[in-house]
This record gives sequence, C-alpha cells and structure tokens, in this order.
Amino acid sequence: MKLEENQIFNNYFKNLSDRERAVFEGGITMGALFHQFVGAPISSKNKEIMEKSIEESMKNQPCVEDIWVEILGAPKDKYVSLDGNMLIVKLKIKINNTTAILGLKYIKELDYPLMYVEEIL
Repeated sequence: MKLEENQIFNNYFKNLSDRERAVFEGGITMGALFHQFVGAPISSKNKEIMEKSIEESMKNQPCVEDIWVEILGAPKDKYVSLDGNMLIVKLKIKINNTTAILGLKYIKELDYPLMYVEEIL
C-alpha cells in the first residue's frame, strides 16, 4: 500500500483541503529534490542519468503522480556541481480529484531558482 493510501497518514492532513494538501506535498517534494541533489557532480556524460535518477527518486514521495526534470548547462569534458540554476522541473501532485502542477526554474530577473505553483486543477 502506498503511504498516501494509509488512513493514519491521512489523518494528519484532515485539517487541509485537497488543494492545500496538493500544494503542501508539492512544496515538500520540491524542497527535498533541491536540497538532496544540488551539489551532485554533473557532466554531459551523466546528465540524462541524473535527470532520470531525480525523477525516479522523487516519485517515491507521497502523492507524486509525475515529474519531469531537465538539467541545463552540463559541460562536455569535465564535471561541475549541480546548481539550482541548472534545474527545470515540472511536478504533478494528485490528491483525490485535485491536481497541482508545480515548477522550478531559474528566473534571470530575480537571479533565483524559483519554486512556484503553476496551476491547480
């Protein structure tokens, strides 16, 4: 059984609407992704493997229906440390009939890798 199907787990969130819960779960997943993988060694040789590893790892978080990760700027002949500015992420969280789409991308005007709620369906 998936954790999010466990009634004991869900009792801790009964004070939230499905919409609030979807945004909460998305924020937790984005934070885990960012702080777990930023700093990992990355190059063009392991870029695709790292993208898939991040996706598969984050699919273990509760309520994640889907995730897509792209890493920008991986050098060809050497490695660098993965930086938050290199990540583009789309995350789909599902709570009952509510779906939240969250994003992460570097915003040049802010000079910041921003996590945001794109839409709630």
